[in-house]
Amino acid sequence: MRTWFPYPLLSFGLLLIWLLLNQSVAPGTIVMGTVLATGLAWVTLKLSPVRSHPRRILLVLHFGLTVAFDVIRSNLAVTAVILRGRRRPPSSGFLTVDLDLDDENALALLACVMTATPGTAWLEYDRGRKSLLFHVLDMENEDVWLDTVKRYEAALKEIFG
Repeated sequence: MRTWFPYPLLSFGLLLIWLLLNQSVAPGTIVMGTVLATGLAWVTLKLSPVRSHPRRILLVLHFGLTVAFDVIRSNLAVTAVILRGRRRPPSSGFLTVDLDLDDENALALLACVMTATPGTAWLEYDRGRKSLLFHVLDMENEDVWLDTVKRYEAALKEIFG
């Protein structure tokens, strides 16, 4: 059974997304979604993704709540930048942070968090120097952003440690 469905949760999730996007549960849609979901799971198997095992589930929940709070706060900050308009243009810029994360899944999660937070964008990760380059829309205080990334890094190191 494992050969037909190498990643059953991934296949199920892809099928669910397929059905939601098509807004139909017709038999043809289900069959096509199942074929696509299974095929994409086989492709993922060939990529040999690194398996990570999050250690502390309560810490994962705390991290999720922290990120949600930061996203809401950042939404409000971006709204303020838009509303103040030309009175005070945003002082956008690029920041480089040295990271100590080795787990690829933790880095991917950090990339998702940084990109999902309004006003920031993950641009580049240099594996040789272990440094992250990201863009900030309104960089009033550079240290706040550096501390935020370091806080995320510390939590991810504990989770994937």
